[in-house]
Amino acid sequence: MKLCRFGAPGQEKPGMLDGDGVIRDLSAVIGDIDGMTVSDTELAKLKALDPASLPAVDGTPRIGPCVGNIGKFMCIGLNYSDHAAETGAAIPEHPILFFKANSAIVGPNDMVMMPRGSTHTDWEVELGVVIGKTCKYASEADALDYVAGYCVVNDVSERHFQTKLTGQWTKGKSCDTFGPTGPWLVTKDEVGDVQNLSMSLDVNGKRMQTGNTNTMIFTVAQIIEHLSGLMTLHPGDVITTGTPPGVGMGIKPDPVYLKKGDVMELEIEGLGKQRQEVGQDA
Repeated sequence: MKLCRFGAPGQEKPGMLDGDGVIRDLSAVIGDIDGMTVSDTELAKLKALDPASLPAVDGTPRIGPCVGNIGKFMCIGLNYSDHAAETGAAIPEHPILFFKANSAIVGPNDMVMMPRGSTHTDWEVELGVVIGKTCKYASEADALDYVAGYCVVNDVSERHFQTKLTGQWTKGKSCDTFGPTGPWLVTKDEVGDVQNLSMSLDVNGKRMQTGNTNTMIFTVAQIIEHLSGLMTLHPGDVITTGTPPGVGMGIKPDPVYLKKGDVMELEIEGLGKQRQEVGQDA
């Protein structure tokens, strides 16, 4: 099942994608796609619906973030062995955790705005994990039982802010619009092996990132085990799990960064596509 949220920012309605790729309006059934509606019980109710019984959404509405009212937006860094190699970083002993401000979250096709004065804004296609039920002290063996589904995330990053503005990575990760999420929340039963999904990102039509979740250093299950041992994970929390090689920062001999007017297009197998034009704050 593919769920989405459509409409103007702050006014999104819940939707479901039918077998023909038509968005069906779920507004009469649920209030939103969020922590209240991503439990196994609630998702089972949605799966039982006949999409043809729901109103079709006309036209091509804006697609919003696929999860509303996200509680925690957690990010894992340096989690692909081939990405760590391109950056010259050592393989981490434990998952590297940082948080992205919720104010960074936007729809999958919304404009990405580089902050004032930015010259080092970079791209990162990532697998997002949406938690479906309260999770504390999960084991690796049962960790995926707590997942509602998966989505595409672009972990946009301002590298100067991230590495030069004394402090943690959060400074370079939390700028407004730096968290495009969606288009779909794809339930785990439809995804299959989450550790074998191809992923890619193009800038201006040129392939920059090509990867697969099979090169993750820490699997989704291991990440959930680790994080749930540190804090309680709640329904509607999102974990983005690291990026494969091909980021601008890693290009040799000279890094390449985004500029106003650039277009990013990214995709993860079975989870959909994103497209963002890049602007810059005055």
